[in-house]
Amino acid sequence: MSPVRRTPRVPTRIESTSRTTYLREVAGALWPHPLTTSIGPDIAAPGRLVREFIVVPNARKPRLLLPAQSPRAAATAVRRYSEPRSRLARFRLELLALSMRTGAGGSLLRDRLHVRAEHGDDEDSIESYLSSALGQEVLVSLHVGPARANRKPVLALLSPKGELVGFAKIGINELTRRLVLAEAASLTALASFPFQYTSIPGLLHAGKWAGLEVLVQSALPVWQSRAPLDGHRLSESMLEIAHVSGVSTDRFSSSPYRQALSARLEGLQASEDVRCLQEAAQAVFERAAAAMLPMGAWHGDWTPWNMASLADTILLWDWERFSAPAPLGFDAVHHRLQAALVHEREEPRAAVAGCVTGAPTLLAPFGLDPASAELTALLYLIDLAARYLHDGQAEAGARLGVLRQWLLPELAARTAAL
Repeated sequence: MSPVRRTPRVPTRIESTSRTTYLREVAGALWPHPLTTSIGPDIAAPGRLVREFIVVPNARKPRLLLPAQSPRAAATAVRRYSEPRSRLARFRLELLALSMRTGAGGSLLRDRLHVRAEHGDDEDSIESYLSSALGQEVLVSLHVGPARANRKPVLALLSPKGELVGFAKIGINELTRRLVLAEAASLTALASFPFQYTSIPGLLHAGKWAGLEVLVQSALPVWQSRAPLDGHRLSESMLEIAHVSGVSTDRFSSSPYRQALSARLEGLQASEDVRCLQEAAQAVFERAAAAMLPMGAWHGDWTPWNMASLADTILLWDWERFSAPAPLGFDAVHHRLQAALVHEREEPRAAVAGCVTGAPTLLAPFGLDPASAELTALLYLIDLAARYLHDGQAEAGARLGVLRQWLLPELAARTAAL
């Protein structure tokens, strides 16, 4: 039976750069009026307590909400919270999960998010909607991410016994609603493709609740043993994605991709950064006019933290930026840049330069000669800059949102030498 709920009023903008303020705003959206929410120590307040969440590590710097009513679900949520990059981080995460399972963690972590109802129960909550949509009771855990334009509530959905049911994404403003809808469309379109090297989530539910877009996808088996990931396996998987809608070799000047990118650039709101980007794009377009480039689909946000390597497949999630056509190799350049910026902590402008100078080697598995590889890297940087400017990453307080401090100067220098 389809879930039916009345539509409470929710905030239309949830964009604060403060994690605590953001959490308060998100809580008001996920547990809207007539429910009320409060964050802090357990204090007396009007209404009947219907939900309680442990705030990790505390209310001043919230990173994770865990369902207090089920130690097993809380432990599972901790283990599925992130991909630890070191043995120490892995040990700390496992220690936290164990403390939640035994109940000790709840005693040490004192801050709570309380959901109260003045009358009745929590039928207007996100848990109630999702439980009805999936046909089973689910508890939720919420990851509170850093400030960025595309930040949205991402919920781990858990059974009371601690089984991971799936993940839900909630579109809370114009940009994130569009991204949630795009990911639902992508997962639907890719569901029947016979993947050989790649595994993707299944779409469990897509709908609208309380004015918000809701997407539920299955959980990929990230708990299985990992296998080393070499460049060959990664390229195989990226090429498989590129071929989901076919690959063609197009003259860049008349390609659908060039037309789409030009339209995006022209649609940006005028600013000095936009002017700089448009000048760089014009130089690259002139250089690429006669170039013949292979075009296919790309994931759009292929990063080390959006994937996991198993012995027989690569698990790949976060499909909200999937699109076609685009120059073959975009996923490889994006993966290289994001790994350099986040995992390797390279100086941002140097990381951009490395994408261009390293393109011939990086994109050789995609059949690109050195000139085409360098051109592809430059086009990717223009595409990425257009995305950042369109989404308003600087205004949202994203760590690398101000492009004039890293991406645009290197792009301008590279295109000036063409």
